Amino acid sequence: MIVRNASEIIPVDWGNGTSRRYLTKADDMGFTVTDTVVKAGTSSPLRYKNHLEACYCYAGSGKVIDTEGNEFPIVPGTIYALDQHDAHHLVASDHEDLRLVCVFTPALHGHEVHDLSKADGFSNY
Repeated sequence: MIVRNASEIIPVDWGNGTSRRYLTKADDMGFTVTDTVVKAGTSSPLRYKNHLEACYCYAGSGKVIDTEGNEFPIVPGTIYALDQHDAHHLVASDHEDLRLVCVFTPALHGHEVHDLSKADGFSNY
């Protein structure tokens, strides 16, 4: 059994926020679970070439924008899944941080970060 508390996990700065990686590849579960904070007022171009991700919003608000310009509001109780290695922009509202529980498959090693300077948003994930 694996039991962890937030106080035991050092947050990883991924560029426009932080991510606590509760489960990683070393745990041999086949997936990663994170608690991710997206800083208020930020827009992050993202795309994972090696992982699929699902994100559940439990606090804050924002939106996710696909490559065709479609905007989907994110509020507590919303889940979105990047099931096709989808390029997207994740935008946190100007007035509050966006808080997400994210699940990645396959599992992350735990130290991965984004290179938000890249126009296509590809990360090393």
